[in-house]
Amino acid sequence: LQDMNALILVIITLPECSAFSDIPEEALTKVFTYLTLIPRQPGVKFIIILDRRLDTWASIKTALARIAASFPGNLHLVLVLRPTSFFHRTVTDIGFRFSQDDFMKMPVVMLSSITDLLRYIDENQLTSEFGGTLDYCHSDWILLRTAIESFAVTVKDIAQMLQSFGTELAETELPDEGKIIENLLETHTEKYRKLKDAIRSVSKEGRNLLSSLETTGKQDDAQWDIKLDWETVERLLAQLRDMESAFDGFFEKHHLKLHQYLQLLRYEQSFSEMDLCLEHLMNQEKEFSTKVSTLAQTEQALKRMDSLESNAQEVMSRAQILILHGHQLSAGHHYAMALIMQRCNELRHRCDTLSTALQSKHSIFLQTHQLLLCLGQVQTWCDEGAYMLANQLVDKSQSKEGAQAALRDIERFLEGAPPNLNSGPDILTIEYEAVLTPQLQVSQMIQNRQACLRKLADKHVRPIQLVAPRPENPPRSKSPLFSPKHGKPQSFFKCKIKFAYLIEVIHDFQESRSCVAYSVDGDDSPDLLKRHVMRELIETERIYVEELLAVLLGYRAEMDNPTLSGLLPPILHSKRDVLFGNMPEIYNFHSRVFLQELEGCLEAPERVGACFLQRKESFQMYECYCQNKPRSESLWRQFSDCSFFQECQKKLEHKLGLDSYLLKPIQRLTKYQLLIKELLKYSSDCEGTSELQGALTAMLDLLKSVNDSMHQISITGYKGDICELGRVLMQGSFSVWISHKRGPTRMKELARFKPMQRHLFLYERALLLCKRREEHGDGIDKTPSYSFKHCLKMTAVGITENIKGDVRKFEIWYSGREEVYVVQAPSVEVKMAWLNELRKILTHQQKLLRGLCKQKDVNSFV
Repeated sequence: LQDMNALILVIITLPECSAFSDIPEEALTKVFTYLTLIPRQPGVKFIIILDRRLDTWASIKTALARIAASFPGNLHLVLVLRPTSFFHRTVTDIGFRFSQDDFMKMPVVMLSSITDLLRYIDENQLTSEFGGTLDYCHSDWILLRTAIESFAVTVKDIAQMLQSFGTELAETELPDEGKIIENLLETHTEKYRKLKDAIRSVSKEGRNLLSSLETTGKQDDAQWDIKLDWETVERLLAQLRDMESAFDGFFEKHHLKLHQYLQLLRYEQSFSEMDLCLEHLMNQEKEFSTKVSTLAQTEQALKRMDSLESNAQEVMSRAQILILHGHQLSAGHHYAMALIMQRCNELRHRCDTLSTALQSKHSIFLQTHQLLLCLGQVQTWCDEGAYMLANQLVDKSQSKEGAQAALRDIERFLEGAPPNLNSGPDILTIEYEAVLTPQLQVSQMIQNRQACLRKLADKHVRPIQLVAPRPENPPRSKSPLFSPKHGKPQSFFKCKIKFAYLIEVIHDFQESRSCVAYSVDGDDSPDLLKRHVMRELIETERIYVEELLAVLLGYRAEMDNPTLSGLLPPILHSKRDVLFGNMPEIYNFHSRVFLQELEGCLEAPERVGACFLQRKESFQMYECYCQNKPRSESLWRQFSDCSFFQECQKKLEHKLGLDSYLLKPIQRLTKYQLLIKELLKYSSDCEGTSELQGALTAMLDLLKSVNDSMHQISITGYKGDICELGRVLMQGSFSVWISHKRGPTRMKELARFKPMQRHLFLYERALLLCKRREEHGDGIDKTPSYSFKHCLKMTAVGITENIKGDVRKFEIWYSGREEVYVVQAPSVEVKMAWLNELRKILTHQQKLLRGLCKQKDVNSFV
């Protein structure tokens, strides 16, 4: 019912009931409360029709008193149909007149008849017993309310079940066994399906109830207005839909997380198994000795090497499949993408290392096999040549004809020389320098004999008395490779045993000999091992310089080549300093300074530490190169398909693109500390050890500084010149609580127990607090950024090293504790490292302050 003032009025009818006074107060209150809670609109008022036409004044008075005491709603009017009998009506009028003050708080109107009731309420809002036209059945209304209340209780039960299941999912501990995780997935999925079935069943029940209400409301003879009931059911259905949607989202995330965890567990297990296989193959490769002494041993070693390579190829193929699987997991936005990619890189590195080692060892065996075949042919040829020379009769060579015949024999013998000797000794010397001495000796002997015979053939002179052996007993050659018997050469490898520890290389056989000796068998001495590392350092430095020069000449300089200008985008020509950074500066330093200094340390590796320390400041140029690298990579990705780069790569005959060579400076920077560590390993308690240790520390500090500076370039929002703050000393992520002093009291943040995550940058002159932002960009362009929040000048900073409650916390206070920052480090080690660096800065500032004070005192005294 709606009155003229747009008030929503709800009519409650209390029919004749002789036992009304016997209803318990608690039950009556519950009934009234329930009836007032049914309408949901705000500002609803209620009208109570109290039918007491067949009752007495005492009953009316009792009913009004109970209504006043128990009705909880906003009561607009109480309409009382007083008794119809003359006596009771008179008593009622008198009693109501004298008792009206008892009901002042409740608007009561005494009606004499139903006609009076129609003046207050329209007939279409009244049932037939009150003279109205509303067709109302109380039992039907009770059935409807029972159905609605039952539906509401069911929805509430569903909500509790969903909440309970969600709590169970959230508190589930992830086990380390795949079978248990699979069982969890099956169990959770089964429970999820049962809950979904329950939700569908309840939703169907609600829709049926709603449909029934709509059907009832559309009937012309509808018993009552079902709008409120329809809205109640619709609201419950909406709540059910929202709960179902939220539950589906939560379970989907949980199921995905559990499934990805199972994938990660299986991938880690596969990685561990593959890592063991590769490690086993690496050990087999290391145990595979390259020391062979016969052709048969070499062929046997090649067969074993082929078998090992076949096994390795099969394992590495499975490793490639595992790497591909890891990339597929990462492409699916796996939550452990970083760990999976790290595993992929480790597998790829292990495969590359194993493949390189196997190829190198196989190449050694092939070269050894070829060398042994060559040596066998040369040895036979040398023995035959020596025997031929020894059997040429000197007497017959006295005549011109005899000399010519002997010369023809020698020429025929030379024509039958092994093919590998036709290329000349110089080429063979490059490959097999250490074992060519006998061949060179025989060649020299033949050349000398040819010269003598040509002289005899051209001009007959007085017989030369040469001491020659008799054919039946030829002399034993002085060469250790020659046998006294024709056609049966002495085994070269038996002779090799004599100089297995020292091999002599003869470079000149006519005038002088020089020897280079190095150890082959046995344990290498530390000095020799240091020289090996030093040679590697110098050789790799030369290769590095050559690669830098190739890039600068083959790419950077070619940008000015007019013939290639058509292939080069104009924007790229103006940005070559972005693409190459300060590589020319790096090349000049290494080619003109550092390489020469390293070469000077070849015979004295202990001096290389001082060399690094002396050039410590020069290496700071790498920091500039690394800071520019993200811009360079972005530019390269934009123009990597440019025809100019392809043409330059083709001219240089490079297998890898320019981007691989732009990484060389960074790779070289990390290589230095590894080589210095190797030198330190063999330099314990030796001269220059402290310098080597200092060089290692300097290079590690440089790597850290480069890494810190790479983070610094991602700071956004800082208004001043960040270069004025000095060098970045440390950076890292921490949990931070901040409190500010306001007047006499300190106002702490409301969320003091919820720390802020801040990324701290410690400079020489300030401490910056930044907020790490989510990575932005697509694919490989993703980079983190740091939004600037606070800047603390180090001149106003103090620290408290220990705070009760957590050993990882320390305090940074600013401007006499106007601002206090409680910092929690990820670990105690990180905390101590930061405190050490902060103490150094503060101590240095105190020294500077004392110096300034002393200077002021001196100036004031003067």
